[in-house]
Amino acid sequence: MTDRLAELSAAGVAVWIDDLSRVRLVSGGLDQLRREKHVVGVTTNPTIFAKALSDADAYNEQLRDLAVRGVTVEEAVRMLTTYDVRWATDVMKPAYDASAGVDGRVSIEVDPRLAYETEKTIAEARALWWLVDRPNLFIKIPATEAGLPAITATLAQGISVNVTLIFSLERYSQVMDAFLAGMEQAKANGHDLTKIGSVASFFVSRVDTEVDKRLDKIGSDEAKALKGKAAVANAQLAYERYAKVFSSERWQKLADAGAHPQRPLWASTSTKNPAMRDVIYVEELIAPGVVNTMPEPTIHAFADHGETRGDTVTGSYADARQVLDDLAALGVDYDDVVQTLEQEGVEKFEASWLELLRAIEGQLEISING
Repeated sequence: MTDRLAELSAAGVAVWIDDLSRVRLVSGGLDQLRREKHVVGVTTNPTIFAKALSDADAYNEQLRDLAVRGVTVEEAVRMLTTYDVRWATDVMKPAYDASAGVDGRVSIEVDPRLAYETEKTIAEARALWWLVDRPNLFIKIPATEAGLPAITATLAQGISVNVTLIFSLERYSQVMDAFLAGMEQAKANGHDLTKIGSVASFFVSRVDTEVDKRLDKIGSDEAKALKGKAAVANAQLAYERYAKVFSSERWQKLADAGAHPQRPLWASTSTKNPAMRDVIYVEELIAPGVVNTMPEPTIHAFADHGETRGDTVTGSYADARQVLDDLAALGVDYDDVVQTLEQEGVEKFEASWLELLRAIEGQLEISING
């Protein structure tokens, strides 16, 4: 049988899973995905943890201990989530070792309520790095304006970073600049650059969801013809910028010092429109040196019927630019789309975090009162 995920990996795409739970860890399911499905990394976010912790049974013993100790809800959430992430980093350690530290990474996000507060984000990034205490950890920092200096400062301290919630090409360029500045400072601070990793999580499907909603309002034949095209075009043009930055003289000086490039990570790659091919955001975004983090159903879907047709990105820049030009001609405001998505992204993660806090508060009360 064709090993489609092996072909995808061989084409330069690191397969990561966008999910984590205590159940997945206890059952050995994560390790099985690593061994059998070429999964070499894990991403999490507040929504994933809120879903995982809704299954209280898996967390009962730890919840009882936390309740007996009388910890705050905030501390309980951090103890529960960092426990899972630490366990996952140990499960992924073989992939980390096999890739000389490039893959085998597991991400945990700073409190999304800090998305617009630089200093608090830096402080929490340090706290999470210390708390999990594993070299193959990524601290997720959102690519808000306040997040950019936090990215630089965190990397400068030798802490690996996953930059999340990137939607716009301009913001992505700023993220790469923040990365380079952080690595230059890390070098000046005497850190071993070979140990510091980073990815830039460029969100995909949400772009189509927002743009297609606007195209539906326009309703013309031209608008209908552009549905489902914006997200791939946007990501392909992001890769064009990546290729330019990471062939620059500025980058080469860091590479000579042992630094790894900040890889583009395609996030939100499950299709939201049932009329679209379920693996389109994998098939159309194959290029050397990228990560695609997928929900488990998308991983299995690609294993079943995904097609690896070589590099589907670098030859597509002109067509991608045409898609964005055609959208602009119809009145779809790109800047407004990406700004809306960034704001909504932060709000959704904040809402999930608050849901998580409420759920844990209730479960702590149940644990202490029986």
